[in-house]
Amino acid sequence: MRPGTILRNHYKIIKTLGSGGFGDTYLAEDLDLPRNPKCVVKHLKPKTSDPTVFPIALKLFEREAEALYELYHVRMISDD
Repeated sequence: MRPGTILRNHYKIIKTLGSGGFGDTYLAEDLDLPRNPKCVVKHLKPKTSDPTVFPIALKLFEREAEALYELYHVRMISDD
């Protein structure tokens, strides 16, 4: 994705952080929150056409998202 791309009227891509076998990672701004804090957006896009890879990639992607969600909420609670 190019810098300036807006996803779902919510995230504005700033730059690419990295790319791997399962997709790309971007630094973005959250347009829905005050002061538009920076966040990370991951685009699940396996680099192979092997149909057996996508379900595995999706499971790992969801597991990572859940772990990051939990870490964020633990941090939010401990910051108060």
